[in-house]
Amino acid sequence: MAAADQPLDRERGKSGGPALPAWIRNQPPGRVLLLPALLYVIVITQAPFLVTIWYSFQRWNLLRPDRREFIGLENYSNLFTRNQAFRESLVNTVVFIVAAVLFSLLLGLFYAELVNHRYPGRGIVRTLLITPFLVMPVAAALTWKNMMLNPNFGVVNWLTRTTLPGDISPNWLGQFPELSVVGVLVWRWAPFMMLILLAGMQSISEEVREAVRVDGATAWQEFRDITMPHLYRYLQLGGLLGTVFIVQEIDPIYMMTQGGPGNATTTLPYLVFRESIEGLQIGAGAAIGVVVVVLSIIVITLLLRTLDRIMRGL
Repeated sequence: MAAADQPLDRERGKSGGPALPAWIRNQPPGRVLLLPALLYVIVITQAPFLVTIWYSFQRWNLLRPDRREFIGLENYSNLFTRNQAFRESLVNTVVFIVAAVLFSLLLGLFYAELVNHRYPGRGIVRTLLITPFLVMPVAAALTWKNMMLNPNFGVVNWLTRTTLPGDISPNWLGQFPELSVVGVLVWRWAPFMMLILLAGMQSISEEVREAVRVDGATAWQEFRDITMPHLYRYLQLGGLLGTVFIVQEIDPIYMMTQGGPGNATTTLPYLVFRESIEGLQIGAGAAIGVVVVVLSIIVITLLLRTLDRIMRGL
């Protein structure tokens, strides 16, 4: 191979171009083409992460930059022994993800079944159901906070006052902050689940459906015995992808509750933002960020392995 490459090197020398190193010439063309992108990703992701690890070993408050010092693992020790907000945020993250993913799947299943049948205006209904997923998260959170959940003139309280007995006008973000945030997450991610489940429903053979109907099965029996068993893998896929994406959501929390009241709606990603950006505690915030990244890598690795087994069985 080296002998075959020599004419190429001589031709490059004649044209004035630099000769490629041997380790590049020996690589497959596809790998060589991906190398610049790989180097770019490493520079913009791994280099900042290494810097973050270095910051996590320091006591660094931006209000007192002259007192910056190396303290080793003290930030990590304080995180697991003294930081009550970290433990509460870990529990909140798990609860929010489980609730948001579960109810998003249920609502997405209802949406998918709704648009899986033929009727006039089905295209319009499908477009309207997908719309929440296309709205910018910050704009959606502000709309829910100021127009939907406002205790005085919000649409939700107007519906409760006009449809339910008694003057029911709760302060949703003050009295039920967890429910409010989960509700917004479900509203936003249910269309995503709908798209996955709708693809599964439309992959069911129409001949199988016709055979079941000829045998006298009702619509509920068809859904229970044909549709749901076929959607099992798609439900798993939606749950796994929803977990990966929803864990990153901090826009609704920041715009609607800012993690409050207290730490009631503080998740791990939002805690990193609060400690490092709002609290100016660079060292403590970096330590939380490193722990969150490590936990995320572990969880996402397990999810991706499960997803790989699911995709192999599709």
